[in-house]
Amino acid sequence: MGFSSSDDSTFDNQIATRLRSLRAERNCSLDELARLSGVSRATLSRLENAEVSPTAAVLGRLCAAYGMTMSRLMRMVEDAFAPVVRRDEQWVWSDPQTGFERRSVSPPNAALAGEVIQGTLPPGTSIIYPEASKPGLEHHLVLLEGQLTLTIGGRAHDLSAGDCLRYQLYGATEFATPDDCGARYLLFMV
Repeated sequence: MGFSSSDDSTFDNQIATRLRSLRAERNCSLDELARLSGVSRATLSRLENAEVSPTAAVLGRLCAAYGMTMSRLMRMVEDAFAPVVRRDEQWVWSDPQTGFERRSVSPPNAALAGEVIQGTLPPGTSIIYPEASKPGLEHHLVLLEGQLTLTIGGRAHDLSAGDCLRYQLYGATEFATPDDCGARYLLFMV
């Protein structure tokens, strides 16, 4: 079953449980994780207790600290793998801070090399990921609708509907939409 805005509290509880277990598996204190991720100890504690909903930026920082993609973290929260992922079974997560919506079209799995997400950014949105969660991961972004500026390692790429940007990610990225136009894209990661 997928996650949607109607069951945010369930998702928050499941991600809180997963974040606590990841930290325990690595025998990492809150202070150490705060130092590694750049997320305050207080925020980490509130996330692990499901007192706040995680933002894309915070999850990106935590994934970088753990050396995993955000999709891998989200997959750890899901229940099971299925060969066909029906639209109504794809979990959807919305960033409460930016309105960014992330749909797991083809979630990661240990037996598969790639995954596909659909991202939807409202107009005038900017999301910055300070570092690659898994350096060198291959990305193929296809812009389906709107306009998007994707800045990778300091180099900006202006994309229009139908454009495809291919890259290996090693550093910081920024996804930004103009004030008058949002964006919807598919991101293939291998």
